[in-house]
Amino acid sequence: MTQSPATPLPTPKERRRLREAKSLTQAQVAAKVGVTRETVRSWETGRTSPRGRKREVYARLLTEPAGKPQPELVSVAAAPAAATASSAAPPVDLAKRTPPRKARLEPEPEADPAPPMTPAQAFDLLYTHTAHLLVRQTYLLTGRRTLARESVERAFQLAWQRWPEVAVDPDPAGWVRAAAYEYAMSPWHRMRPAHRHPDAPPADPEDRKLLDVLLSLPPAYRRTLLLYDGVGLDLPETAAETEASTPAAANRILHAREAVAEQFPELAVPEQLHRRLTELAGAEKLDAPGSTLVRTGGEKRVRFWTRAAIAVTVVIVGATALTLRVAPTHYEPVPAPGAPISGVPALTGPGPLSEHERELRRKLRAELSGGPERLAPAAE
Repeated sequence: MTQSPATPLPTPKERRRLREAKSLTQAQVAAKVGVTRETVRSWETGRTSPRGRKREVYARLLTEPAGKPQPELVSVAAAPAAATASSAAPPVDLAKRTPPRKARLEPEPEADPAPPMTPAQAFDLLYTHTAHLLVRQTYLLTGRRTLARESVERAFQLAWQRWPEVAVDPDPAGWVRAAAYEYAMSPWHRMRPAHRHPDAPPADPEDRKLLDVLLSLPPAYRRTLLLYDGVGLDLPETAAETEASTPAAANRILHAREAVAEQFPELAVPEQLHRRLTELAGAEKLDAPGSTLVRTGGEKRVRFWTRAAIAVTVVIVGATALTLRVAPTHYEPVPAPGAPISGVPALTGPGPLSEHERELRRKLRAELSGGPERLAPAAE
């Protein structure tokens, strides 16, 4: 978000003439700047114009003399991509031109190729280039400082978990930015106790008012406006990152600009809106944690959830085994409920003893205990 003022560009017709004078095709220019061929065609027809770092790279590519060695021409999205791709091979400067040399009798000794970077080194380079700017951008989306840091940290932890996929992505910075925006704008954060009250507003009244206007926009409009007028993406890239069609993204930008222009008429000019968004993001001193802490924190989180998944699996397997152990092995039919049978007298037992019967029982018990002994047959 902290970018320099817009770099002057030639007219669309002059852009095409300069490209053809350098014997460059639209595909070659697109590869050097880090965009698609259709984007370069739209720049030359005047339908769209490059923004941010891509504008600087495109202007330098067209205006610098052909015989002069050009510095590394990579865009904001292509710079981390060149570094992350080095996890499989050394980084190659596709936009660097070497001036013609005179023939020599003795061959020049070949320079030793740079050693390939490890995945951790490539990740740290990507983090260094994008983390601090991404935290400020996410703050404009949410208006919460802690959530902005947390979103960027979670996005990079996810990128480290899926590093083989992110390393070969054409725009790794865009991959992380999309992950951070998705996490920051999740509606589930409203249920967290820490997010029931808003953060302290900016100190400057104008910054506070502009931030309130941004937060009043629908989330999709706010994100589209930030990507197009804040980050500097072109319209097709903005539509692709927000998963919307190009006309839908254009309508969101127009409505968001109108809402901002109602409160700030001077920001109706896109360049002024870009400048104010840059100033608002830079006014907050938001720093991201170190890349090593993010990597180790992500690894600890993965280990924790892996162990938790294993523990839950063990509990489920144990419960299943116990159920199989105590469960019946054959079907036991349920006995039918009883039904009364007519014509059969009810089963009755002896009733209670009368007083005469009880007296007789006591007399018999007393006589037997004190009477003569029983006779026993004698053996012959």
